[in-house]
Amino acid sequence: MTQNLLPLEAPYPSDVAKILASYPQTDGYILKLFRTFATSIRFLTKGVPNLLDKDSPLSLRDREIVILRVTANRNCEYEWGVHVSIFSKAAKLTADQVRATRLGTATDPAWQADAQTLVAVVDALCTEGQLTPHLRERFQTQWEPAQQLEIMALCGTYQTVSFVANVAQLEGEDFGAKFPQ
Repeated sequence: MTQNLLPLEAPYPSDVAKILASYPQTDGYILKLFRTFATSIRFLTKGVPNLLDKDSPLSLRDREIVILRVTANRNCEYEWGVHVSIFSKAAKLTADQVRATRLGTATDPAWQADAQTLVAVVDALCTEGQLTPHLRERFQTQWEPAQQLEIMALCGTYQTVSFVANVAQLEGEDFGAKFPQ
């Protein structure tokens, strides 16, 4: 028997509703991704830690570069589009930089040196799971240990988010951006 991974629809079971109440929502709307997480109480509560809080040791800009690059690397238009639409302006990413998260390289002229290192780190973690000695040295020079851990955690978290959204074949949110061509 096929059991598709699909977003739950309201009304939610009371235990799920209680947990979903703590998730971000706009006018009572809960993202398809979060409702997909809700198919497992365990995953909803433990599967993806919330790293998008005000206590992050990273700037919003660095966090969004990591998230956009990971989701682009994992071909997850759903989550990439949500983050472009909600956070790219607040993160002060230009249109060329947003485009470069999907179509550019770490040496894309849209990026300044610090962002070039960050994109190279994300790419290496997504493809190799490690950094070359030279890249590791640049990484450790630019970011303190708490920031390094946060970058790696974001990479892992948003790979998981991308896997869920892609396997569930989530259609983009109405407000979500589309990948550039």
